[in-house]
Amino acid sequence: MSVRQKKLELIEAMNRARALEPSSFVPNKLLDTLIERLNLKNDAELCRVLEVQPPIISKIRHRKLAVGATILLRMHEKSELSIRELKELTNASVH
Repeated sequence: MSVRQKKLELIEAMNRARALEPSSFVPNKLLDTLIERLNLKNDAELCRVLEVQPPIISKIRHRKLAVGATILLRMHEKSELSIRELKELTNASVH
């Protein structure tokens, strides 16, 4: 199998995995709630508070990146919202 074929198979597998993700994942509600709760003006200020680079918040907002454990913990620490509350804001299932 050539490198090109392996790459195409990997891309197809990623697309199938994306299709299985819950379509109810809505990060805007989470990010907007954090901005409001922390009395911030915009995503740039949220980035500074969470100590992440702006592209991270942008990718989360545009559903290109899931909210990972590290940033979720940071959101929890800065906002004092429980992990459960933060996950519920994305309409993601809480296990």
